[in-house]
This record gives sequence, C-alpha cells and structure tokens, in this order.
Amino acid sequence: MRTVDEWKATLRVALKEALRTRNASASAVLRETLAAIDNAEAPDLSVAPAAVDNVFAGSAGGLGSGEVSRLVLSPDAVNALVQREIQERQEAVALYVKLGRHEEASALKAQVDVLLAL
Repeated sequence: MRTVDEWKATLRVALKEALRTRNASASAVLRETLAAIDNAEAPDLSVAPAAVDNVFAGSAGGLGSGEVSRLVLSPDAVNALVQREIQERQEAVALYVKLGRHEEASALKAQVDVLLAL
C-alpha cells in the first residue's frame, strides 16, 4: 500500500503529464483528488487558538501562535478517499447514462479511468 506522500507524488506526476499533454479531463480529476486530500488534512477549527483583543481583527497574539499543524492521514484514509472519488464518478456515469447524457458520461468515465490507472 502506498504512503500518503507516495499518493501525493503519484498524483502530482500524473497531473504534470496531463498538463503537458493538455488533457483537461485528466487535469481536472487529478486536481480535484489532490484538493480532496488537502481538505482532509485540514485541522478542525476547534483546535485553532483563540483571538486576542487589541490586535489585528481575528488574529492570535505572538509570532506563530496562530499556526495549527495539519492532520496526518493514514495510507488507508487516503486510499479510501481516492476510492470514494472513483465511486462518486462511477455513480454519476451510471446516472448520466440513465438520463441519456452519453457525452457527459464518457467524460466522467475518462476521469474514472485516470484514477484507476494510478
């Protein structure tokens, strides 16, 4: 199983290749997947330091006191996140086919293929 850093590196390499070949569909799905991982690593607001009065609006007192470390995801969590991205697109493909929107379905199917190839 890949580590979180390996997943990110794989996605970034694939994104660079998609951008180089001007593959808009692949670029979009790879960016969305990287963004989903980044969002999952975002800390909960409840751990943020409290705002201090008499300083800039909403800021914390002291240099670096407003910093909050990102969450550390497990490889299983990242793998589950990628699988969820794939599943959501597969469900959308099925819905588009059912509605007779084959062009949209084929575009999403291409995105699924990109993620499955990773």
